[in-house]
Amino acid sequence: MKLGASCHASINHHFATLSQIFPKSLYLHIPFCKRRCFYCDFAITTGGENLKQQYVDVLCQEIVLTVAEIPPVETLQTIFFGGGTPSLLSVPQVEQILEAIAKSFKIASNAEISLEANAGTVSLESLQGYRSLGINRISLGAQAFQQELLDVCGRGHSVADIYEAVDAIKNAGFENFSLDLISGLPHQSMADWDFSLKEAIALQPTHLSIYDLTIEEGTAFGKRYQAGDSPLPTEFHTVEMYRVAHDLLPSVGYAHYEISNYAQSGYQAKHNLTYWHNQPFYGVGMGATSYINRQRIDRPRKMREYLEAIALWQSSGIGFTAPIIDAAEELMDTLMQGLRLAEGLSLRALQETYGQDLCDRALQILDRYRGQDWVKFGEQPEDIRIMLIPPDGWLFSNIVIADLYENLHV
Repeated sequence: MKLGASCHASINHHFATLSQIFPKSLYLHIPFCKRRCFYCDFAITTGGENLKQQYVDVLCQEIVLTVAEIPPVETLQTIFFGGGTPSLLSVPQVEQILEAIAKSFKIASNAEISLEANAGTVSLESLQGYRSLGINRISLGAQAFQQELLDVCGRGHSVADIYEAVDAIKNAGFENFSLDLISGLPHQSMADWDFSLKEAIALQPTHLSIYDLTIEEGTAFGKRYQAGDSPLPTEFHTVEMYRVAHDLLPSVGYAHYEISNYAQSGYQAKHNLTYWHNQPFYGVGMGATSYINRQRIDRPRKMREYLEAIALWQSSGIGFTAPIIDAAEELMDTLMQGLRLAEGLSLRALQETYGQDLCDRALQILDRYRGQDWVKFGEQPEDIRIMLIPPDGWLFSNIVIADLYENLHV
C-alpha cells in the first residue's frame, strides 16, 4: 500500500538524517518525595536534607560529564525539572543546578524552563525564588479535589493545599502553569470527576494533564487492587470520565492536543512535545533516560547505584551506554509517540526518514483500523497526515500500538 509522494530513502539515509538531529531539550530527574503515593512506580527516594545536597552536587557533576562526552550543538529550548518532587529542593539548590547548566549549555532567551511541584511543598517565597532564577512554568500535582480521594491514594497534601499553591503560583507571577488530575481512582464517582474538572477549570491553569490510573506491579495499589475490580471504577465509567473531559475542556478553551493533555492557545508543553515528536534530548539524574545518537540510555533507578555510577564515570571515564536503535524500532517509537498527538504524523516526513518500504508496512497495519474510525489518513496538499481519531482512536490506542509493535518488525 503506497500513499503520498514516493520517497525511496535508504536505511543509510535514515541514519545520516538522524545523526544531524541534535538535542534541544534537557530533562533533570529530582527523585525526592515526602512519601510514595500508592500508585507511584517512579524512581524516587524519601531521603533527607543531607542526601538532597549530595544528590544536587552529583547531578551537577553528571551535567559536566555529559557535556564532555556529547558536546551540545544546539541551544537548549526546554529544561524540565521532573520527579519525584523538585519543589522539595531549596531555591539555592535549584540555582546551583541552573548555574551548572548555564556553564555547560547555551540556553535560549525564551526557553521553557519547567519545574514540577506538589501541593503542600511550595510557598509564595519559594515560588518567587524559583521565578527569579528563570523558572517560567510550574506543573502542579493536584490529582483530585476530594480529600477522601487524596487520602486513599496516599497523597501528602490536602485539598486546601491545592488552592493555596495555585494562589502562590499566581501571586509569584507565573503566567504559565499546569495542573495534573487522575481519573479512575478507587471510590471515585462520576460526580467526583465532574467536580474535579470544574474546580480545575475555575483555577484557570494554562494547561491540564489528565491521566487514567494505571495499576503498576509492585506499587501499594498493585498489591491491593486488580484492574477492573471494585472499588476501582468500571471500565465503562473510566471511559465516560475520559469522554466527559474530552467534551468539556475544549468547550472552555482547552484544546485536546495530546491523548492526556489539554492546553490554552500557545501553552502546549514544549518540553513534552520533544518526546511526542520523538526528538533527541539530554536526560540526567537517578532513573532518567537520555535519547542521543539513536541510543536510549537509562540511569540507575536506585540512589546508591546512581551515585556509584557517576563516581565511576568521573574516575574512569566509563559512562552510560546502550545499543543503537535500528530503523524499524525507531519508526515504532515515532509512531507510538506521534499518534498520541491530535496533529498526527506527516507521511512525507516518515518516508524521507525511514524509507518507503518500512512505512508501507506500518500503513498496512494502520489501515485495518480505518473502518472502525480509529485511524485517519488526512489528505493535504502534497502530503498525508496519519492520525488517531479522538476520542475513540485515543481510547483504543493501546490496541493499535500493540498491533504495530507485534507486526512491524516481521
